[in-house]
Amino acid sequence: MPRALHTLEPSAVWRHFEQLCSIPRPSGHEAQVAAHILGLAHAWGLEASTDAIGNVFIKKPARRGMDGRRTVVLQAHLDMVPQQSATSTHNFVTDPIQPSFDGTLVRAMGTTLGADNGIGLATALAVLESRSLVHGPIEVLFTVDEEAGMTGARNLQPGFLTGDILLNLDSEDEGEICIGCAGGADAKAVFAYTEVAAPADGVGYRVTVSGLKGGHSGVDIHLGRGNANKVLARLLYGQRDTGMLVSSFVGGTLRNAIARDATATVYVPRDSAARFQRSLAAATAVVQAELRVADPDLQVSVDVVTLPTHSMDAATTGRLLGALVACPHGIFAMVPGMGTVTETSTNLAIVVAGGGSVAVTNMLRSSVDSKKDDVAAMLRAVYELAGADVTISGSYPGWQPAPDAPLLARLQSIYAEMFHQPARVTATHGGLECGLIRAVYPHMEALSIGPTIRFPHSPDEQVDVASVQRFWGFLVEVLRHIPSHG
Repeated sequence: MPRALHTLEPSAVWRHFEQLCSIPRPSGHEAQVAAHILGLAHAWGLEASTDAIGNVFIKKPARRGMDGRRTVVLQAHLDMVPQQSATSTHNFVTDPIQPSFDGTLVRAMGTTLGADNGIGLATALAVLESRSLVHGPIEVLFTVDEEAGMTGARNLQPGFLTGDILLNLDSEDEGEICIGCAGGADAKAVFAYTEVAAPADGVGYRVTVSGLKGGHSGVDIHLGRGNANKVLARLLYGQRDTGMLVSSFVGGTLRNAIARDATATVYVPRDSAARFQRSLAAATAVVQAELRVADPDLQVSVDVVTLPTHSMDAATTGRLLGALVACPHGIFAMVPGMGTVTETSTNLAIVVAGGGSVAVTNMLRSSVDSKKDDVAAMLRAVYELAGADVTISGSYPGWQPAPDAPLLARLQSIYAEMFHQPARVTATHGGLECGLIRAVYPHMEALSIGPTIRFPHSPDEQVDVASVQRFWGFLVEVLRHIPSHG
């Protein structure tokens, strides 16, 4: 690492982030980082506890003379998305993240960085640690499993928090104040089939789609990037007249990440092999041309492999590929009046097919619950036509914007005074926990802020160092100017 992160400014934030990078914390494995944070809080003499699901709560009293201010809840999530490049051997459960600084950006080596939401965690810890900041009463909520299902926020119970201002630290554009987010749900389609013996007179091929950028299925969905599952299904669907049979199809790893890689093993009759390769190459060139701007590094490799002993039959091959081709993916609508903000979308996230079973996972998002339900119905219809059983689960509410909130006006004024330009007020298509938290604590006013993080949920994730300093300075002033009760 050319320069230790803790030498960057603000040093407290980067020191805590550097420590967090050394502690593995993929979704579902937050116990170690929670223990680290509880240890810090107790060492600082602060009241700290956890609930039954693993969420962490910390309280810090007001600085002298600030006792009458409204209590602020700072909120971030403990977990990070585990994504890595095709050549990385990183084990997210055991290995530390290896961050590097290039003079402008911090990123990781071949993996997600965990700035989402590690910078938010580190910032809240810096606030808790500081003895010089001017602030009223502060409560901190660190939730578990946000990336995999918002489990911590979904299981939040009343009685832990008393604050009436919620500052979520999970936004990813410095200079923006987020006032709303999309809700979401998961759609999973499954079906079983009986494998057949692959004919002996044929050729086995492994077809692999790689080189795509992927990214966050909410905040990056509008960029028009390729989805490896869609690309591979499209390529193979066009080869059915060769007599091709699918033996296996595996693509994507996370429900909230756009699939970057997908691989299928197929059987092709020997007398169709040359035509299969020519047709696949021609179709690949078409897709590469379509994605030449949004995803210029798309690669499709076709390798001869040992002939599969078993495969799907022709009807099952058609059911699988037809469903994946017909399955909607991408944007359905933009927020009226906020033309740059996605309102409704869906992500064909994970496909695992082979050995007699098929499972396909989609994540759908919308800031309008009725439209989320409509997309869920579309997915159900597509997969049921393919003979699959469909389950819609994990639904969580959106966070409806309140553009006239007094707290928003106060933050806008502070930002304009500090940086001599207006803050942008926006909503995100990503999933923030504010809606779920306010379902339990409906009296809270909520806003979300953060530094500039690019390409979260992918190995290209990076955080702009200068934006972290501005974000920190803004938060410090916001805490100083929180209004009094009444």
